[in-house]
Amino acid sequence: MLGRDVHTDIELAAEIAQGLPSGSLTHLVEELHPALSPQLIYALVGSDGALDLKQRNRERLSPSESDRLARLARIAVRAEEALGDRDTAYRWLGTHNRALEGRQPLELLGTDAGATEVQEVLVRIEHGVYG
Repeated sequence: MLGRDVHTDIELAAEIAQGLPSGSLTHLVEELHPALSPQLIYALVGSDGALDLKQRNRERLSPSESDRLARLARIAVRAEEALGDRDTAYRWLGTHNRALEGRQPLELLGTDAGATEVQEVLVRIEHGVYG
């Protein structure tokens, strides 16, 4: 989903530490559009202006931007697996959820703790514990 040839989490961690190419952001925006707007993705990853400049100059994202980008990609894939299809998954990510204290899953993806909560809800959905 990030347009990278990465086979293990260790390889991904190394890529994140050096900063993903800004093309990974472009790739994810194309994958998630139109279900998720580019503006929303940029807001989850970093500031619009800084990301635009990095894309124009083909610079690498910072490690923290790269980490947030990889987190969004991981949760998007996980939601597709749990919910069965892309449209349902992306709609779910933008819908207020009782299991998340009324927040949208996307709102929580800016932090690792929030993403962990979203992932736990997806596991419960897969196991039929929460619908």
